[in-house]
Amino acid sequence: MTKIAFQGAFGANSDMVCRAVFPDCETLPCFGFDDAFAAVRSGEADLAMIPVENSVAGRVADVHHLLPQGGLHIIGEHYQPIQHHLLAIKGATLKDITRVESHVQALAQCRVWLKEHNIRPVIHADTAGAAEEVSQRGDKTVAAIASDLAGKIYGLESLATYIADGPKNTTRFLILSREAKQALPSTDCVTTLVFRVRSVPAALYKAMGGFATNGVNITKLESYLVDGNFTAAQFYVDVEGHPQDTPLRLALEELSFFAHETSILGVYPAHPFRCKQG
Repeated sequence: MTKIAFQGAFGANSDMVCRAVFPDCETLPCFGFDDAFAAVRSGEADLAMIPVENSVAGRVADVHHLLPQGGLHIIGEHYQPIQHHLLAIKGATLKDITRVESHVQALAQCRVWLKEHNIRPVIHADTAGAAEEVSQRGDKTVAAIASDLAGKIYGLESLATYIADGPKNTTRFLILSREAKQALPSTDCVTTLVFRVRSVPAALYKAMGGFATNGVNITKLESYLVDGNFTAAQFYVDVEGHPQDTPLRLALEELSFFAHETSILGVYPAHPFRCKQG
């Protein structure tokens, strides 16, 4: 049986996504994102399901720093609507709740709702882990923001649902593997790469010029400082197309003149949700 690693405890949103996308897989909970990467590298797991960005709260911290050095390959993506529940012990009511615990991303996605209900957010390592602790603590004044699955696993009641600040709250996940598995050139696909440029005028403009002149659509571009200084930046890029397609092939050739340490992290099929949004 294929085993897939995720960050969090059983019942986390990532666990729920693993079960939905790979119903025949065994899921492996990991404390941190780096632990999930390590589980795949060591062979303890075959795949990892990692969230990278959310439509309300933005990018997931740390993940983009882990991807370039993580030693894994992106082989797929999945977009999952996230339905947050306010979970509490049986007998508690919404008026009882003064504090809520959850992962920082979940709290960020429900920031306005929590403020409207005068509930203090407290950061926890993960959503399902917070639900488990609320269940064990037995305190009517404390709740967790987690999935319906977590509520069922840990015997909690849902006091409120659809509490995210965006009505279409959606998280994008990447599927990672030890071995590269590229999509076929004839399919709608996404290429993810990283590269570095020196911190000099027009460096990024020149590096990106080939994508514009060859008609390659960039769907994501983010920068990060590297090597602990301010003299160079690493860029994380998602583009539409396959490296064997003429437009992207030419764009990557031009990129090589102005950037260095370019690395392709994955070439994988575009999820249907992406195609609908486009």
